[in-house]
Amino acid sequence: MSLTPTRQDRPELQKAIEEIAGSGFAGIQLRVHDERGEWAGSAGVRKLGESAKPAVDGRFRIGSTTKTFTATVVLQLVAEGRIGLDSPVDDVLPRFGLDRRITVRMLLQHTSGLFNHTGEYYEDGTTAPGIPWQGQEYVDNQFHTYCPEELVRLALSRPARFEPGTDWSYSNTNYVLAKLLVEEVTGHPLAEEVQRLILRPLGMSGTVLPGTSPEIPEPHAHAYYRYEDAGEVKLADVTRFNVSWISAAGDMISTTEDLHTFFSALMSGKLLPDALLAEMRTPHPKLGYGLGLFVEETDDGGTVLHHNGGFFGWGALMYSTPDGSRTLTASLTTGDAELDFAATAAAFQNAQQRLLKEVFCAGRTETADQARP
Repeated sequence: MSLTPTRQDRPELQKAIEEIAGSGFAGIQLRVHDERGEWAGSAGVRKLGESAKPAVDGRFRIGSTTKTFTATVVLQLVAEGRIGLDSPVDDVLPRFGLDRRITVRMLLQHTSGLFNHTGEYYEDGTTAPGIPWQGQEYVDNQFHTYCPEELVRLALSRPARFEPGTDWSYSNTNYVLAKLLVEEVTGHPLAEEVQRLILRPLGMSGTVLPGTSPEIPEPHAHAYYRYEDAGEVKLADVTRFNVSWISAAGDMISTTEDLHTFFSALMSGKLLPDALLAEMRTPHPKLGYGLGLFVEETDDGGTVLHHNGGFFGWGALMYSTPDGSRTLTASLTTGDAELDFAATAAAFQNAQQRLLKEVFCAGRTETADQARP
C-alpha cells in the first residue's frame, strides 16, 4: 500500500504548485509517485469567487493525453491479431477513400500527412482553419455535437500536408480515424473497448469517456476561457462542454490517480507485449513522438515518456520513467488571467518545466510538448 505523506514532507512540491497557481492558472492538482511514496496536493481555487482548493481526487478533462489511451487500445487489438500495425487503414475503412499508403502505424505516429481538422499551423507562419476552436464561435458551439465521420471528411476535403510516411505533423484527425478503426474491427464503441482492455482490468473507476455529453462527474474544478469578441473581453465557464469536436484525440475525463495507474501499468509492461511496447516507445526523429506518446532523453542520458494535453480551460500532465516507477500526473485549470492562446501555451509549458525540475532529477529534463488544441 502506498503512503500519502503530509504536505510538509514535500514542501518543494507544494511551493511549486502554489507558484504555478499564481502564474495565470485558477487551480492545479498534482500527484507524484516515486521512491519516497505517493504525494498529492492542490493549490489555487476550485471555482472563481470561492476559496476552496481543487480536490486532489478531482476529475478533469485530459485533452490530448487521451491519445495514449486510444493508441494503447489499437496496439492491444494488434496483439490480439485483429489489426495489422502496418496494414493500410483503407482496408478497414474503405468508405473514406484514404490514400492506400496510410497505415495504422502512421495514424498513431502522426506520419499520415492528413490535415488536422482543428486547423493547421505551417512553418512559414500561415494557418489553415478547421472547425471553430477559439473565440466566440468556439463558445457558441459549447453544446454542439460533431460526428467523427464529419471531422474526418472535413480533413479529407483539405490538401494533405505531405506524402504518407515522408514527414511528421501532429494531426488530431489521425486519432479520430483510430477510433473509427477500433469500432469497425470490434463492432463495439471505442468506450467499450477502453473499458474492456484498460479501465476494468486496472480498476480505474474515475475515468470517463463522455461521448457527446457535456457533463463532468463530481468532484471537479471549474475551467474558464477568457477571450475577446468585438472589442469586448469576455469570460466563459467551459467546465460543461460537448467535446465531440476533438473525439478520441482528446475527449476523456480522468483523475491524477487514474492517470498514474494507467501510465505506470503501461510503462511496466502490464498492458502490452514487450515487442509492441518497444514499438510504441520508438520515437520518430522529429519531436520524438512514438505511437501515442512522446519520448524524451534527459541531459544525463535517462528517458522520460509522456503525453500532455489541453484545450482552453484545461491542461493535463502525464509523465513516467520507462519502468513506471516514477510518475507525475497533474491537472491545471485556467481562470480569468489575460492569456491568449500563445500566452496560455507558454504558461502551460512553464508549469510543465517547473514540475519536471522538481520531480525528475532536479531539472535535468528541460523540454516539454507544446500545448495544442
